[in-house]
Amino acid sequence: MTVGRRFVRPSAGHRRRRTREDPLTPHPASAPGSGPAAGSAATGPGPVGTGHGPTAPDDPGPAAPDPGPAGATPGAADAGPGPTATGPDPTAPGPDPTTPGSGPAGAPAPGLVQRALGAAPVPAVLTSPGPGEAPHVWLLRVGDRAAGLPGALGMLDERERGRYEKFRLDKHRTAYGVAHVALRELLAAYTGVPAAEQRFVSQTCPTCGGPHGRPAVATEDAPHFSLSHSGELVLIAFAGTPVGADVEELPTVRTADEIAPRLHPRERDEIVAVADDDERRTAFARCWTRKEAYLKGTGEGLSGGLGRDYVGAAEIPGRPPGWRLADTDAPAGYRAAIALADPDAPPPAGH
Repeated sequence: MTVGRRFVRPSAGHRRRRTREDPLTPHPASAPGSGPAAGSAATGPGPVGTGHGPTAPDDPGPAAPDPGPAGATPGAADAGPGPTATGPDPTAPGPDPTTPGSGPAGAPAPGLVQRALGAAPVPAVLTSPGPGEAPHVWLLRVGDRAAGLPGALGMLDERERGRYEKFRLDKHRTAYGVAHVALRELLAAYTGVPAAEQRFVSQTCPTCGGPHGRPAVATEDAPHFSLSHSGELVLIAFAGTPVGADVEELPTVRTADEIAPRLHPRERDEIVAVADDDERRTAFARCWTRKEAYLKGTGEGLSGGLGRDYVGAAEIPGRPPGWRLADTDAPAGYRAAIALADPDAPPPAGH
């Protein structure tokens, strides 16, 4: 689900349990300086649509919006300002993502093992995070990996290639291809299954029980995952419990003001109370990325409702039942957030 003319889909996999700890609160392994951060904010959302759960059950993560009329901008995932020279550099070399607490100085969100993925090859072997462990969050720029895309398209399955070929604008096609190739390459490193052999399945919809819930990896003990892309950035999260990730470009003030009334009443009040236009759209983007990450993590999609659960627009995120939320650092013009299921918490009422 993106803030735009179209919503993208939730994504996750399945994973064995390990030792429990609080992965989204500060601990020594996640002190500031644990590598480049991921982030973003909503970009130019148009009217909010309605829907029921993910519309593409076998889509590994949120897909780029479907192509519209020739020359049209398909949606927020590809619109708005790109990263500027200010703010954290998401393409700077990062530490081994399995080693929290290392890397360039910075202030990543507590408990997130973050790394930028530049043009270098994906590590051959990565250790998956388990339940209670810090999720791994990868950020990459589309332009850094676009040159290698033609030679990597063969690893996509028939459905992914079909979607890739339908995009009418090169930038949308490239963003989709780069995102899905990177997802497969990272899953290969985590699971030991070659990228081209990764197989995705659909979990049960938590709202209606239908076969169109979160996408998951068919490989045994594969990590849960969530993929998001907006503008020039791609954000991919892996975790030992269901996870949602969202990266968005900052929206216009008009967009923020139009959509805010549809959010939770407390979120709406927090956004409306901000007088400065730039600060208000930032508050909206902060709320929207949390909301989108959460709804992708639960697998409900739009059927979960924009106004049902409070995720917050202030600096400190809310805590929906059974979930932990964290904002991640972002280059200028973007915001991002991660939602992580708490394996020790009871499920929300009615789910």
